[in-house]
Amino acid sequence: MRKIILATVIVAMLLGGKKVFAQQEAMYTQYMFNTLSINPAYAGSRNVLSATTLIRSQWTGIEGAPKTTTFTIDAPMNRKKVGLGLQVFKDKIGIMSTTGLVATYAYRIRMDRASLSFGLQGGISQFRANYTNVQLEPYGPSNDVAFGNNANTNFYNVGAGAYYNSDKFYLGLSSPQLMQNVMPSYTGEQSKNNRQFSHIFLMGGYVLSLNDDFKLKPSFLVKAVKGAPLEGDINANLWIRNVFSVGAQYRTNADVSGMVEFQISPQIRVGYAYDHSLTDLQSYNSGSHEIMLRFELGLDRNRVISPRYF
Repeated sequence: MRKIILATVIVAMLLGGKKVFAQQEAMYTQYMFNTLSINPAYAGSRNVLSATTLIRSQWTGIEGAPKTTTFTIDAPMNRKKVGLGLQVFKDKIGIMSTTGLVATYAYRIRMDRASLSFGLQGGISQFRANYTNVQLEPYGPSNDVAFGNNANTNFYNVGAGAYYNSDKFYLGLSSPQLMQNVMPSYTGEQSKNNRQFSHIFLMGGYVLSLNDDFKLKPSFLVKAVKGAPLEGDINANLWIRNVFSVGAQYRTNADVSGMVEFQISPQIRVGYAYDHSLTDLQSYNSGSHEIMLRFELGLDRNRVISPRYF
């Protein structure tokens, strides 16, 4: 019963308050494998055809907790001066779900040992909220008009970013959603109290070679959005012989996480992350789980690629 009550409270907060609704972007612990969805300038930066799937189940044990899936694919074009990418995603929490498609373009300035990219993206997403599915009374439907109609609407958005990277370092600044679309209310009308807010992401990382077998890869991600506190993810991964990686992460005022990665072959990498909540929700859930699968293929005559860290 406590779990049902908690889920109902969470959904009510998400549907009602402007400040709570501000944190809208899907959250990933393995954000370093989901960079294209954060920064459009990342497209083509790995110099190979790269496809990644991330599946996240958050707050396991809470009914209606967030579940997110994203698939991204990108590749360099025109002698690696241009990067093109595509993202498909679905984010679901309680009675609400968002499904979308995003196309990405990046122009890359090649340097001797690094590159600087500027990217743009445009996308469409479908937002649904099944208000009529909320059971407010234990023995039958409720006549509350706030839950009398479902919401179903499409949103269009654009984003921009800049990304600098070398073999050992990267730094990026981006805002994947610049348009502040107004969300529909329970009456099916638009309400200025509920809207999409622009998020700003600052990210960076570095690879420190300890010796031939061990490499340490620290990285960070800072997220800023109006109506929500500044949030930061800080993590470090230790790569062993470019085959196996183990790491840990801290998300400010939210979670601590453990991560493992396996480079199964030069083309295939898999990863898993587990989050333990540090908030009051830890009494109601058994953690969050995230699975990553990446496939890459060299574009030059089936060239086998070497391990890449960013």
